[in-house]
Amino acid sequence: MSYSPVERESRGEGLAAQGTRALAAATLVLFVTAGMWVLEGIDYVADGRLDQFGIHPHDVSDLPDIFTAPFLHVGFGHLMANTVPFLILGFLAAVRGIAKFLTASLVIIVVGGLGVWFTSSALTLGSSILIFGFFGYLVGRGLFERRLVDIALAVAVVAVYGTMLIGVLPSDPSISWQGHLFGLIGGVLAAWMLRRGRTSDSVPA
Repeated sequence: MSYSPVERESRGEGLAAQGTRALAAATLVLFVTAGMWVLEGIDYVADGRLDQFGIHPHDVSDLPDIFTAPFLHVGFGHLMANTVPFLILGFLAAVRGIAKFLTASLVIIVVGGLGVWFTSSALTLGSSILIFGFFGYLVGRGLFERRLVDIALAVAVVAVYGTMLIGVLPSDPSISWQGHLFGLIGGVLAAWMLRRGRTSDSVPA
């Protein structure tokens, strides 16, 4: 099979664009993860004072903290448990476009945070809201976009991380199943809102 110079140039530009998106996605997710580690270091030195910026359910004055809670953790053990899935799922969610990723993250934070605020009874913080949201976003994208690459990615994500769905059940009182559940719902909602046909910045697979 032969290609014309124009075809070769087009393919080269496509690969370059995909490489640029992947680099931007990796940089952003690594930057956010590093920020969470810095915040936990500050929290450790400050004897846990940053934990007050988690979500206090039913407190109207605390509603702005739904935007800070996903980036704070209850100790380094909690943060370490969340770091790897955040990096992997966050990168996969961001690699198709930073603008969509940021919009999806905002939807996840708002839906997940409000869900916790309305239904929980305990102080809640941690990036699990975003992790479950990214999971829902990736699976939802496979369902709504129906492109081979999105379907394959959704299947792979379910195969590797599907067991974490147990976390949406109220089994352990020390774990916010509400954050998991509503984060997941937020991710699926974001995938539906950002599906092709509703946005003008569609990116070829």
